[in-house]
Amino acid sequence: MTIQAVAEEVADQIRAADFIEVYAHHDADGIAAGAILCQAILRAGGRFRLRVRQSIRAEDIIHPESTLLCDLGAGLADLPERVMVVDHHVPHFEGAYHVNPHLAGIDGERELSASGTAYLVAQALGDHRDLVGLALLGVLGDRQEFVGTNREILNEGIANGYISPDTGLLLPGRGVREALETAIDPYIHGVSGDPETVTKILEHAVGEGEDEVDDDLLLSLLVLDAGADVAPSVFSRLYGTRYRLEREVVEDARTLTALVEGCGQEGRGGLAASICLRSPDAVEEGFRVAEGYRRRVLAGVADARPVDDGAVLYAVTDATVASGVADCLAFDLRRDTPVAVMAPCGGDEWHVSARAPPGVEVDLEAVLRDLAGALGGTGGGHRDRSGASVPADRIEEFRDGFVKAVAL
Repeated sequence: MTIQAVAEEVADQIRAADFIEVYAHHDADGIAAGAILCQAILRAGGRFRLRVRQSIRAEDIIHPESTLLCDLGAGLADLPERVMVVDHHVPHFEGAYHVNPHLAGIDGERELSASGTAYLVAQALGDHRDLVGLALLGVLGDRQEFVGTNREILNEGIANGYISPDTGLLLPGRGVREALETAIDPYIHGVSGDPETVTKILEHAVGEGEDEVDDDLLLSLLVLDAGADVAPSVFSRLYGTRYRLEREVVEDARTLTALVEGCGQEGRGGLAASICLRSPDAVEEGFRVAEGYRRRVLAGVADARPVDDGAVLYAVTDATVASGVADCLAFDLRRDTPVAVMAPCGGDEWHVSARAPPGVEVDLEAVLRDLAGALGGTGGGHRDRSGASVPADRIEEFRDGFVKAVAL
């Protein structure tokens, strides 16, 4: 069955319900997916409640036929079969109302995000082409590519005048200083989180106004000041094609993605959703919260310490930044092995975020699912970006098992 056909079936289920319980994952992709569908539900005359969560369990579902999971649920084989799932993670849920690119022969790792999938469902509910800008948040937030269905959605948005491409610096922020000091996507080792280095760079590259930037000189200085451990791919992600979202309260797509991601990770999912639902009053606070999150991630990178001889597994004290720290360590530094970051999460559980750098072939979804499951926890996600929750009294076993499983 095509993904459009399943989207139509889920749209019919939504129409048939008086009230929809919507759960969205707490990252940019999940929150954007939830916001897309909530706006479509509202416009169709329906009612909803949106809740942003880090995870969901089968026992959390009270009314399966009117529950919609966004960027959540694909990995749960024990969900009630009538739950609606709009997701792009590796699918284990076998219910009929599961819209997932993997089930339609589309690469959900790089060609279609949860927010893009949600956009397809929204279009099955009616003409909601103006929501296309939010579909870009999943592509950018989950480090996907504008290929396949992602490219089709982007082209549609450009053709309809809702997305306008241009070129420029790709780092999000309210100014160049903030963008450089809080850069975590990409993380520029030697620059990110170093105010003195940023000041030195800006003294040479910026004119009297902070917007008067000599881009060529700025990029050259960043290359010179970056540490030797920076992955070459970082420099290709500093400047390039940007997308202006003509209908959103924050125009720059990457800045909006960072805003929503930061608020969601800080436990401010309601604030992030308000921004996606086009509330201008939420933007200023959203910037403050998201900046604070990026600075905490950088502090986590500085504090991360390897707990094995091969520097595959790192420990941090703050579980809320483990995912961001893992991204920085795996994707933006020179590495030829997977990396996992673990942190205590409450008194009886540890959270683990694992990443595989480009070119490293290991199925982290399977590794974390099997290893955490055998220890009484849960795990899963994507092949190159996965997470797990592990009982605190089994974390040493997890450490040893993970290092063994990913030994290359």
